[in-house]
Amino acid sequence: MFNKDRWGEILEALNANRVRTLLTAFGVFWGITILVLLLALTNGLRNGVTAEFGNFATNSMFMWTQGTSIAYKGLPKQRWFNYKINDVEAIKAEVPELKYVSPRNQLGGYQGANNVIRGTKAGAFQIYGDYPEFIKQKPMDILQGRFLSYSDIDAKRKVCVIGPDVVGGLYDKGEDIIGTYIKINGVNFMVVGTFKITNSQGDSEEEANTIFIPFTTFNQAFNFGDIVGWMAITANDEVSVTDVKERVFALMRNRHTIHPDDERAIGHFDLSKEFGRINGLFNILAIVGYFVGALVLMSGIIGISNIMLIVVKERTKEIGVRRALGATPWTIKGQILQESLILTILSGMTGISFAALVIWGMNTILDSIGPVENFANPSVSMQVVFTALIILVVSGLLAGLIPANSATKMKPVDALRIE
Repeated sequence: MFNKDRWGEILEALNANRVRTLLTAFGVFWGITILVLLLALTNGLRNGVTAEFGNFATNSMFMWTQGTSIAYKGLPKQRWFNYKINDVEAIKAEVPELKYVSPRNQLGGYQGANNVIRGTKAGAFQIYGDYPEFIKQKPMDILQGRFLSYSDIDAKRKVCVIGPDVVGGLYDKGEDIIGTYIKINGVNFMVVGTFKITNSQGDSEEEANTIFIPFTTFNQAFNFGDIVGWMAITANDEVSVTDVKERVFALMRNRHTIHPDDERAIGHFDLSKEFGRINGLFNILAIVGYFVGALVLMSGIIGISNIMLIVVKERTKEIGVRRALGATPWTIKGQILQESLILTILSGMTGISFAALVIWGMNTILDSIGPVENFANPSVSMQVVFTALIILVVSGLLAGLIPANSATKMKPVDALRIE
């Protein structure tokens, strides 16, 4: 394998007809480039679409109330109802497979009328009443101060955590934020923290215009009583929320006197199920990428095999001389296979390097122009690179197998007679 004379012969054989060698290598170069780029683009789409989930814990669902569709126990259909805070405790007690059950309420909207004032500045922002565990369901970076705490919940403190666009709309640049007060719908709240949604894309503007306050404070300050607008529910890691959600629905139907077959009364969005579908789609796209790339690569491998057959034909007399001087069939076969392998690996590694350069260029452009909807960070893992290397080695061996067998089948006497 590491014989100096053999390497010299291989390089001499490849340099004998450089144009032919380059054109042959281009097929493998292009095939591996297409394979890596297809997988990188698939990952870019996967990353972009996944980011649209808002970085929310994917083993989660949202649940809200809707009008009933079936009359039940003397109650009419199209009846509206509200979740209560004791429903949250009931769900936690009856469905222990759940990790977090977060009640939520909302007020206003960043595109509505001004609802927050600080001094002479005012703005329209969305206000959420939340529990401290919400930050574990929707990860966010705390830029200053802290997030909500259970002491805030228990004491019903008038404190808030504000997003970057709230800061930009109500504060001057460089102004101290923590410990200041803002007025939300006429009620004063002290700012205890600022945040930015981790890896935010998609609805980043909406998220940046958000203010979080303690759920109990929200309900008391804005006269919501014990009403819960909707719930964010996350299951334990070893359990899919899709598998336990029907138990949650059945419990809520029972507690609110809803017909067991009424599917419309409880609205929900199963993030886990949707995320699974999208992952399945991109897994299929990755398989398609491997398939298409392999087909293109195969055409290059066939080209190398054909050229190696021609090389063997051109070197028939040389092979005959070597056989007559005592070279074994395995020595001849080894050299042909090695030439094929070297040509395949060199052209393939060049293709991988070129694909890496293109991927780097795409990421540089994306960084300069900002987030693009449904597309982010096209890349391939080291596992893909190692897989490509294995494909190249196997392909190189296969490409040289037929020419090598052809070379060893020649009898030395017959080979020496060929002009």
